[in-house]
Amino acid sequence: MHQYWFYIGNFPIRAYGTLFALAFIVGVGITLYFAKVEGRTEYMEPIMDLAPILLISGLLGARIWQVFFFDWAFYSQHPGEIIAIWHGGLSIQGGVVGALLVGGIYVLIKKLPFWELADLAAPGLILAQAIGRDANLMNGDAFGGPTGGDYGILYPLGTIARDTFGNQPLWPAEVWEGQVDVIIFALLVILKLRKWPSGAIFLLYMVLYNLSRFFLENLRGDSPRFLFNWSAAQWSSMVAVGIALLLLVWRIWKDRQHEVV
Repeated sequence: MHQYWFYIGNFPIRAYGTLFALAFIVGVGITLYFAKVEGRTEYMEPIMDLAPILLISGLLGARIWQVFFFDWAFYSQHPGEIIAIWHGGLSIQGGVVGALLVGGIYVLIKKLPFWELADLAAPGLILAQAIGRDANLMNGDAFGGPTGGDYGILYPLGTIARDTFGNQPLWPAEVWEGQVDVIIFALLVILKLRKWPSGAIFLLYMVLYNLSRFFLENLRGDSPRFLFNWSAAQWSSMVAVGIALLLLVWRIWKDRQHEVV
């Protein structure tokens, strides 16, 4: 793993930034693909207009969530690190919240169908998250805790993981989460083969991702623990799963009521 691909003069080209840029491009591309193959080409232009707005709001939400909800104990002691996103520290859960809030306002103003656009975006979003975990691996952040044996990832000098645990093998938490994200992507594509109430695909993404995140978080070594020894990400996951399940039941009920009428 390498934090830097190469240098242009004294300017480093970071693996973290380039892989996140790739994740964004792939996510938008997948969303446009599904819009085209599903015959919803009228949404392709709004998706392109929304993409940079969601990128900025997602980055802001991801950083705010990480700093103030996930690791304020660290950032309160190192305020200079708050803006240093190139060192890692972007919460995908906060990114989704930020993008949903700003995206929701945008589609409300433009009178666009929120749930249909969310369904189109879900597969691209989870695949982008998988690539994002590759960025975490290369950067040596979002790492697991010690395995207690002679198996696991040994991070190189200069990474946060190495600074935290030294020369100890760590659980490949971010690698496994990226692999689970790919599996969820495949499941969402399969689910798209049948008709669902609008919003169901996105809400199933929320349930599947956050459930997997809850369990994989037990392997993480960079997360402060709170009540029940749960990390902030686990608490966020449980809240997200509860809200998503309630909304999913509502969307299915509303769709059946429409069929009866």
